[in-house]
Amino acid sequence: MQIICVSKGTHGGGKGLATSLSEKMGYACISREDLHEAATGEGIQVGKLEMAMVRGRGFSQRLALERDHYLAFSRAFICERALSESIVYHGRTGHLLLPGVRNILRIRAVQDLEHRIRQVMREMAVEREKAIRYINDVDEDRGRWVRSMFGVAIEEAINYDFTINLQHLGIENASSALVAAAQLPEFQLTPASTGMLKDLYLSARARMALARDEETFSAGLKVRADRGVVTVSYLPQDVEVAPHIRGVLEKVAGIVDLRITMATASMLWIQEEFRAGSETYEKVVEIATKWNASVELVRLAPEKAKAGEGEVETTGDRAIPSGPDRREYNGGIEDDEPEPDTGDGGLNATLDELALVGRAGGGRTAEGSRQGLLEALDRSFPYTLVVVGEAFLSKAHAARLRAIRDLRSFLSEQIRAPVVTADELGEQYLFGRRDAFWTAAFLAVTAIFFFFVFTNQETVLAFMAHTGWYAEAVQGTALARFAWLPKALVSVALVLFIPVVAFSYGRVASAFMKLIKME
Repeated sequence: MQIICVSKGTHGGGKGLATSLSEKMGYACISREDLHEAATGEGIQVGKLEMAMVRGRGFSQRLALERDHYLAFSRAFICERALSESIVYHGRTGHLLLPGVRNILRIRAVQDLEHRIRQVMREMAVEREKAIRYINDVDEDRGRWVRSMFGVAIEEAINYDFTINLQHLGIENASSALVAAAQLPEFQLTPASTGMLKDLYLSARARMALARDEETFSAGLKVRADRGVVTVSYLPQDVEVAPHIRGVLEKVAGIVDLRITMATASMLWIQEEFRAGSETYEKVVEIATKWNASVELVRLAPEKAKAGEGEVETTGDRAIPSGPDRREYNGGIEDDEPEPDTGDGGLNATLDELALVGRAGGGRTAEGSRQGLLEALDRSFPYTLVVVGEAFLSKAHAARLRAIRDLRSFLSEQIRAPVVTADELGEQYLFGRRDAFWTAAFLAVTAIFFFFVFTNQETVLAFMAHTGWYAEAVQGTALARFAWLPKALVSVALVLFIPVVAFSYGRVASAFMKLIKME
């Protein structure tokens, strides 16, 4: 099986390219229009979603729920077809509907503006100015749709494997070139990709089952699946709906186990190896309990060696590895090689522990680079906090810390949520011994300031009103010409005094909020 997604612009040639490609490869061709027609038949108000984004007013609570239903239906629609046959889908960044599924061939078709203008003028029988305005408006609407649904820019090149310019290259020749590219091993679904596709299909079917049921239709639910284990998170206002969730999902085929969690927020914890009894685990659980949040786990598995690395060069009659894997020749004595990564890095065991305390939010494994991690995340659901724990364990200590900091910076730019490392987690969100010491110090400073002011009110007021001993002493003398000096002293005192008091008081208040577990 294979999945090819062609992202198209307004009259940009994407539909023709997808059709030609599907015919040459013998694959089923699915369009965004087919998806919308099926979603409308399901009762999803796709038109209202489109209008909400065109007007730029955001989603109401009702439309936000409709958006969740649409995303779930779209995933189920594409996954069902992709699991039964190879497909070519053309629409707006369709591959973003399948987060975590690698080996998808992602194509963007573009066409020069003049060609698009002439085509619109011919097909819609409008003048040039109206054709230009129509193209610009539709392009902007499609950009808003993708940003609203997936949080990415439709024009970003990193979202595609190939960008095909059809200005000089004909559709037939372009599709022939892509047929050759589609044969590459990077674009063939692997067992891991197929497993992720099945998880997405299961979670989407579970979400749609909840959307179709009268008792659970209006609830804002977040559904995740991992190898048959389905995790459902619901908000406190939907507590009356919770008893019905299990009954609805018991009818969904393929669910091995079901975990139901009440949460007002969602935390994302990224790590290479999870341990339920670790210090980071305790911190994450404490914060999740304080915020009433679910915790979603993503295991960042070690990146596999890329093809081409470790090629062999010969010197005489010996073969010596080249590239990053090259080692000093040792006369044929082989070193012990590390075992391949076949486990789950403690992911399932940690999820089980989180389920016991009611904090489980699902989990998955992301293999590869930072971009691979980003593609594995479902960015249609907002996170309250992202925690980057121990990762890159094969690197030296200094290199590992640097890689973790780089990953944190990368995620901060890509995800609209605070991103912290495991070391920063306790300092920023938990009350510890260090906080106790500094709270006592700043409390003492604040108390001294307030005590001084309230026990010397007359002196302070006289100083600020410029009516103290200085005014009486200089009256009628040559120093009277320096009457501006008290005003300057008052200004300097206020500039120095107010920020210091505000900072001290703020540190005390912040620490107190941590102590009572309130942000």
